[in-house]
Amino acid sequence: MYYFVWIPKYLHKVFVELKIPIDHINMVVRTDPKVSPAGVMQVIKSISAREFFRIPPEIKRKYYWGGKLWTQNYFVETKGNASEQFIRQYVQNQLKAMDEIKEKFEQLSLF
Repeated sequence: MYYFVWIPKYLHKVFVELKIPIDHINMVVRTDPKVSPAGVMQVIKSISAREFFRIPPEIKRKYYWGGKLWTQNYFVETKGNASEQFIRQYVQNQLKAMDEIKEKFEQLSLF
């Protein structure tokens, strides 16, 4: 099992139907140990970008005119010793923490 984190090329609010933070994607992937993490990430990024641009083509023209949805960078960590339930809880807690931070900043005022 691998835990991946990566970011979109530009931080536009275009992922409206997904429960994800605006600035990064968390994903846990279980795969054959013979497949490298780089290979997994390449498949995920290429297929997701192709499908993303196919469904709402106007978003590509407006926000991603360079044709790239994702940056080249990503973080990966193996989760061999952690249970799948623990990893799921961790990812869900990340979303809750992001929501709490967002709420705090939305409530701030200058005066």
